[in-house]
Amino acid sequence: MRDAAHAGHVSPERSQFVHDREAIALHSGGMRTNLLSWQWQGYTANHMDRSNLLLHIVTVPTFIAGLAAAIASPVLGLGWLLAGVGGMLVALIAQGRGHRGEATAPVPFTGPGDFVTRFLAEQLVSFPRFVVSGGWRRAWRGGRRTSSAA
Repeated sequence: MRDAAHAGHVSPERSQFVHDREAIALHSGGMRTNLLSWQWQGYTANHMDRSNLLLHIVTVPTFIAGLAAAIASPVLGLGWLLAGVGGMLVALIAQGRGHRGEATAPVPFTGPGDFVTRFLAEQLVSFPRFVVSGGWRRAWRGGRRTSSAA
């Protein structure tokens, strides 16, 4: 028999109703299973608008530089931390606005953990992969022109 402290509480891992590990991870605020392959599958569809492509080609390096500055700030000083965090915030806000112009909206975030892991994966892996693989260039050539992203 269960003790009184746990009465009425059933963790997602033990729930008789939740058996999908992906749902458990998302419910718990964790990272999606196979995040990089999941993100890559829909990446092109979410990056077809030229304004959004232009924003990403500028803001992803800005985010990466900001992250590097924030990481190096214990050695380089407080100014680097402030500049790094500022750069990351500018990139985050600009990209959020850029995605509004896309015909295919990104899958909504399920919580803070999902947001952080998906955003970091996009900045550090998926967008650089998109550029190196030629996806950005193909999307630019075939992309839509809008003025709503900026």
